[in-house]
Amino acid sequence: MQNIKENENLNTLNHSCAHLLAHAIKHLYPEAKFFVGPVIEEGFYYDIDLGDKTLNEEDLPKIEKEMKKISKDNKLIKRIELTKQEALDMFKDDMYKIDLINRMDENDTTISAYQQGDFIDLCRGPHMTSTKQMKYFKLLKVSGAYWKGDSKNKMLQRIYGICFETEEELNEHLQKLQDAKERDHRKIGKDLNIFMFSELVGKGLPMWLPNGFIIRKELSDYITEKELKLGYKHVMTPSLGNVDLYKTSGHWAHYKDDMFPAMELDNESYVLRPMNCPHHMMIYKNFLHSYRDLPIRLAEIANDFRYEASGACCGIERTRAFTQNDSHIFCTQDQIEQEVQAVIDLILDVYKDFNFKEYSFRLSLRDKNNKEKYFGNDELWEKSENALRKILKESKAKYYEAEGEAAFYGPKIDVQVKSAIGHDVTLSTVQLDYQLPERFELEYVAEDASRKRPVVIHRAILGSLDRFTAFLLEETKGALPLWLSPVQVYIIPVNNEYHLEYAKQIQKLLNENNIRCELDSRDEKLSYKMRESQTKKIPITLILGDKEKDNNQISIRRFQSKETTTKDKEDFINEITKEIKEKIYRPSNNWWSFKGRKHDTRIWFTYTYNKFRWRIHY
Repeated sequence: MQNIKENENLNTLNHSCAHLLAHAIKHLYPEAKFFVGPVIEEGFYYDIDLGDKTLNEEDLPKIEKEMKKISKDNKLIKRIELTKQEALDMFKDDMYKIDLINRMDENDTTISAYQQGDFIDLCRGPHMTSTKQMKYFKLLKVSGAYWKGDSKNKMLQRIYGICFETEEELNEHLQKLQDAKERDHRKIGKDLNIFMFSELVGKGLPMWLPNGFIIRKELSDYITEKELKLGYKHVMTPSLGNVDLYKTSGHWAHYKDDMFPAMELDNESYVLRPMNCPHHMMIYKNFLHSYRDLPIRLAEIANDFRYEASGACCGIERTRAFTQNDSHIFCTQDQIEQEVQAVIDLILDVYKDFNFKEYSFRLSLRDKNNKEKYFGNDELWEKSENALRKILKESKAKYYEAEGEAAFYGPKIDVQVKSAIGHDVTLSTVQLDYQLPERFELEYVAEDASRKRPVVIHRAILGSLDRFTAFLLEETKGALPLWLSPVQVYIIPVNNEYHLEYAKQIQKLLNENNIRCELDSRDEKLSYKMRESQTKKIPITLILGDKEKDNNQISIRRFQSKETTTKDKEDFINEITKEIKEKIYRPSNNWWSFKGRKHDTRIWFTYTYNKFRWRIHY
């Protein structure tokens, strides 16, 4: 989806449409007062005080109708320039505008407002010339927002909207929004019984249901197997640590506000860990290492805890308790390039397995204007940043640089993706660190018998398993690949009286071959059971009737396919066992697509008696 804010024409159009919204609100609710109505990446919003009136989604069509009426009236939009005193007089009964005027730069000699018909609003502009130019718009949602973002202030009502130059652009955008809504991992997770939350358990604390546990275990086994082949040594460390550990690492000084409060036990202070690097530093320090031992690659599937603001929590994409696919590589200066390149190669290998194609590398640098946030001197930071920049250039990876996104101990390469609900999230990361080896006084014996500090490379490939699962659910729309699907095969006997026993034999055979399956033995119609299989997004459905039973065969239907194939039992077992073992990727049938995201729901319909009627194909 395009960034409305960065497109000059759409920026002006949406800003003008925000005023059109306010104009309509003023007609419908004369007592309304307005705070701000800025353009954002996804369109615009306006924060409104409606007194005791609370809007909901059902009110939006009525507001849209009034907006269309004002647009059709073709009101000219005029810019008016005022002195500060004139502005204060004009908006004397509006506390929100008075607050904005009083906070304006004293050097501003003029203040602008824009008028359209019987509505005038404070604004810098620019605007369109007429309300008629705002024809293709849609109000999207309404929510609450504290005045000036302060929870101590009054809760205002925020209405979101979007405006385009053509009806085609608007319809395409709305279809994308609908697709994003269907892809939202929170909806998919609920529909497919993958995870749940409970207010009684606590905000941001996910509980993984049986289906979700299978997904997490498969992901954990998948990445662990890859790491072991690459020489990583897996460890296990506790999910809490002494406060002194985090004072040594620097997290207590730089990260305390994002950690859960300390617990006092036996005259010691302990905290739930937000990350695993301090523990891994201590494991390295437990032994005396030679340069011949390096690199040492420690890895862990580790549980971590961070005190995210309740409003920042978002399904399993951002939680207060999560599991990291974490690792720390201890190496010499000369090994940095080959180790970082190996990490990037592993990231690309994993993304290929999952068919991820839309991502970008971000070189996250220190904010040079706020150096107090970071450990270390300028020389070390420049050395670290240049090393990562050189690796990215030599690997020919497309990347961009972002100041202020570095960790407090060093720069990093982040792999950024855009989720279906529009969030920019980091899936994988590789970070260069000269600081923690210094703070923990880590050493190795060099070739000349001197003691030297190793360099630490922090890296996470799947990142948070929780966030990775969220992104994967949205990318696949819940139709996971066969090897990862909680239920891999759905078994349907055509008639329980004649075919159930044969179906149970097939179920037993699949179980013996470690293929996750489910038998639908309900006394329901075949078409109903087939729809159930599609709804659950199970990769393979087996239909067992007379022909299959008599010939000792099975009929196979892949998810979202209308083709059925018949095979011998043994051939089928061999085929899908190979597919599971090799993690073969089979994309869903795609019928149509928009820029940047596939739509994988296929619909067939027939026109009967002048009405559209669904026709299910089996």
